[in-house]
Amino acid sequence: MAVLFVPSKQHNVSQEQTLLAIQHLLYYPVVLSSWSNETDFCNTVQSSSVTVVCYENVVTQLHIINTDKSSKWTKSPPLPKDFSIDAFFAILVRLQTLKVLKLVSLGLWGQLPATISQLSSLEILNITSNHFTGTIQPQITSLTNLQSLVLDDNNFTGWYPVPARISSLSRLSVLSLKNNLLNGLLPESLGSLVDLRVLVFSHNNFTGQVPDLRRLTNLQVLELEGNSLGPDFPRVTNKIISIVLRDNKFTASLPEEVHLFYQLKKLDVALNRFTGPFPTSILSLPSLTYLDIEGNRFTGMLFEDLACNPELGFVDLSANLLTGKLPNCLVSSNARNVVYDGNCLTTNNGNEVKSQKPISFCRNEALAVGIIPRHHKDSKGSKIALAFGITGGLIGGMLLVGAAFLIFRQVHGQKAMKTPLQIAENASVSSYTSKLLSDARYVSRAMKLGTVGVPPHRTYTLEELEEATNGFDTSTFMGETSHDQMYRGQLNDGSYIAIQCLKTKRNYSTQMFTRHIELISKLRHQHLVSVLGHCYEFNLDDSSVSRLFLVFEYAPNGTLRDWISGKNSGRTLSWSRRIAAAIGIVKGIQFLHSGIVPRMFSSNLKITNILLDHNFAAKISCYNLPLLDQNIEKDGVKSYFKRFKEPNRARLSNPEKVDVYDFGVILLEIITGKPLWTQKEAESTKEQFQTRVAVDDAAIKDIVDPAVCDTCSDQSLTTMAEICSRCLANDPLQRPSVEDMLWNLQFAAQVQDAWHSSEGSPVSLTQPAITYQ
Repeated sequence: MAVLFVPSKQHNVSQEQTLLAIQHLLYYPVVLSSWSNETDFCNTVQSSSVTVVCYENVVTQLHIINTDKSSKWTKSPPLPKDFSIDAFFAILVRLQTLKVLKLVSLGLWGQLPATISQLSSLEILNITSNHFTGTIQPQITSLTNLQSLVLDDNNFTGWYPVPARISSLSRLSVLSLKNNLLNGLLPESLGSLVDLRVLVFSHNNFTGQVPDLRRLTNLQVLELEGNSLGPDFPRVTNKIISIVLRDNKFTASLPEEVHLFYQLKKLDVALNRFTGPFPTSILSLPSLTYLDIEGNRFTGMLFEDLACNPELGFVDLSANLLTGKLPNCLVSSNARNVVYDGNCLTTNNGNEVKSQKPISFCRNEALAVGIIPRHHKDSKGSKIALAFGITGGLIGGMLLVGAAFLIFRQVHGQKAMKTPLQIAENASVSSYTSKLLSDARYVSRAMKLGTVGVPPHRTYTLEELEEATNGFDTSTFMGETSHDQMYRGQLNDGSYIAIQCLKTKRNYSTQMFTRHIELISKLRHQHLVSVLGHCYEFNLDDSSVSRLFLVFEYAPNGTLRDWISGKNSGRTLSWSRRIAAAIGIVKGIQFLHSGIVPRMFSSNLKITNILLDHNFAAKISCYNLPLLDQNIEKDGVKSYFKRFKEPNRARLSNPEKVDVYDFGVILLEIITGKPLWTQKEAESTKEQFQTRVAVDDAAIKDIVDPAVCDTCSDQSLTTMAEICSRCLANDPLQRPSVEDMLWNLQFAAQVQDAWHSSEGSPVSLTQPAITYQ
């Protein structure tokens, strides 16, 4: 226990009264039990819990830290309901000369008052482990003398407008905001805090790219664990000591300059999607003691003679795509904790190591992420030749695709425009409460990339819609259900739209639809049939809504089933286009599952609800639009896979896996080309398919659509078949994640393109629906 003594000249009564008032406002906590009217605050014995430091009889430091018997910080419960954070800070700011203020685990709650800006001399502010809520007041950036700002373990939300002013804290060396509820993008202005040594934003909801931090030449600690940041590795200097990026969305490769981080002691990039060769030189960094790359897509070959830093104490290489042999330096020392399960490694005598995947698996997976596993003695010339060969083949294939598409569009464009759009019967099924919708943050910034090319949502006038449909003429009528009618229209700019007219059964006002329309307007993605706008028709007597019109994108090429079965003039989609359609569907599912809040599951996916636009891009036309739920909840919920006897219990406990199962049936029809009209047909085809997938690759060929059987590569077909079989697993927990489906489908597309290039086969959008002999 340290004793800080400063000679006292004269007691400052005002300071004493302020400190005692603080004790009172904190409800006399145990840590302040020694304070009384007789206390000489500038000459009292200090402790780890309470410290008052004076300079020339003026208080300059105040530390009040609630600790348990083990001297560890504990988070105290919130102070009573009649506590006022504004009153507390109104008293606290009387200590105008404070340079250090630490209020740790005192149960403080409420929004951090803007009056904190009156403590203009503050150099260190630490309010860790309290219950502060709301946004961080922008006035905090007026504390230009701040060198350390620690707001950890609170409930701060939002983030802006603080980032716009963060550069004003030019003397900041420590900035820690971990374990809060902050969200948004990290500001580029962080890169101007040149004195920053510690930057900790772990366990928040930050998204997007990490700004360039290379100007921060003093930065030693960067901890960003548990956010949604990515895709590129942060740009930092080689003076960095600790980097923690665990559990984010980084997908790029590690930069080459990592091997120059000579002071790096800890590197944790686990549970991301990093790709590319693992830079083995990291193992020999002279300061490295902790390395965790678990759960990524790192490729490359390890060798037994690789060098390691003797001080390396923890290494986790598990769940990657590494081949070769485990380095001797990682197995020779019993002091090291080394984990390497889930790779494709062998022992030094060539035998496979336990808990490893087949070597062929890692090589195939490496191809899917664009990295060919390197051999120890590959020549530089052979690598360059291989790179040019692959690049040339891909460019050639892309040119052929472009040419074929332009020809197809010119010949068939007019005909395709006459194909009616089909919107599912239950496109308006609601599965969310009004409370949830009103509180929701709808679309994440990251997923907005999927909205490229989708027109903005707007309000249409009834006159516009009547003009587009020639007064809702019968020639524009497309169909109806028990609660709506569908029309096709053409706007003045020449674009086509589909209009859904919904009749209300009660006298609803526009306010009744506000939340729902707000959500619908945010459901915009290139693989969804997006709602372009809406229009109200009112009753003249009471101004209530009599009809609601929803304006959808128009998809001129009809349903995916039509192009699989060959109903369109005997033509069917090629194998490459079928894979592309499957990828588009999964991207749409991914958006519904993770790109919006509240997330949408059990979207009644079926192949007749997958439409093809003028570019043959797949669009999901049926997803749980939460609209008019009181009108249609009885007759609108007709799940397509009731016939597959999916247990209701599974739908409730694993809703995301229901969509995975439904997609599996769509994929089954894509592969086999056989329409699945009845439960008996569907179940029979599913069982037959899974049986053949379990036998061998050759058996799969017998069930593939004859129209494409001879035009698909074996590896592409096998990948598609295996992921389809996994999607149809009876146990929801055995089904793959959406990310796993997307990754495998993209791999299937890549190996198919590579096969086309090597075979010299032409690539086309469609082909005649005939069986090749």
